[in-house]
Amino acid sequence: MPVPPNQLSWFRVNRSILTIPVQKVEGQSSTPCQDLLAVEEPLEIRIGARTVSITMRTPGNDFELAAGFLFTEGILQGSSQIRRIRYPKSDGNPRQAGNSVTVELATGVEIDFERLERHFYTTSSCGVCGKASIEALEMQNCPVLPRDSPKVEPAVIHRLPEILRSQQAVFEHTGGLHAAALFNAAGDLVLLREDIGRHNAVDKVLGAALTGNLPFAETVMMVSGRLGFEIAQKAVVAGIPIIASISAPSSLAVDLAAEFGMTAIGFLRGRSMNVYTHPERVKSG
Repeated sequence: MPVPPNQLSWFRVNRSILTIPVQKVEGQSSTPCQDLLAVEEPLEIRIGARTVSITMRTPGNDFELAAGFLFTEGILQGSSQIRRIRYPKSDGNPRQAGNSVTVELATGVEIDFERLERHFYTTSSCGVCGKASIEALEMQNCPVLPRDSPKVEPAVIHRLPEILRSQQAVFEHTGGLHAAALFNAAGDLVLLREDIGRHNAVDKVLGAALTGNLPFAETVMMVSGRLGFEIAQKAVVAGIPIIASISAPSSLAVDLAAEFGMTAIGFLRGRSMNVYTHPERVKSG
């Protein structure tokens, strides 16, 4: 319903959504109204006093995002290495409030920041992708996944996009967010997170699973966007055996999935899908 011009204004609905005045044009008519937008703001991730990354994200689940990022980039190996995650004290700048998180490490955990800088050059989702990135994952001792589990019915996989879409609360209002979700082998939704960035949505859902001590080995990950290398990389580090997307995979993502024993599924729409690697996990006959 159109909103009278004198009522138009910016308004923050919550951390993830804001309203903004727009001019709705249909044919030759123009009407002022309000639209809902997904919020995009930077998040600084620190280990102690040192900045490790700055990523553009949709506010919400920031601690999970930080934990998932540090885990999937191979900086930390598990939740036991994290003592706590907190927002640092504000310096009075309202733009900084809530846009920085500090990860405090458990006693005895040390990070080689010099190695970390070299590592990010080859394996960061914003860095250099190629065979060197796959070799970097091998150097992190990412295991080849066992190929006999889980076994999933095709009918279960076909239902995942509908379940994913029905549970995207912020997307329902804004149409502007990606989602990543974890399901069990029966197709039950375990966790779902949204973000304006595909890789952030993955980090959030994996961070939630990591800090909640949920096992990855029997899960299926579903992502709303294309299946690129950075998404496949994070799934491999976590030990996700099956990853599915409604869109196309990239050649490097398929190469990575094949090498590490992960089942990669693309173009999952309606009753159709392409299984690019390790189809033995998808039941047939």
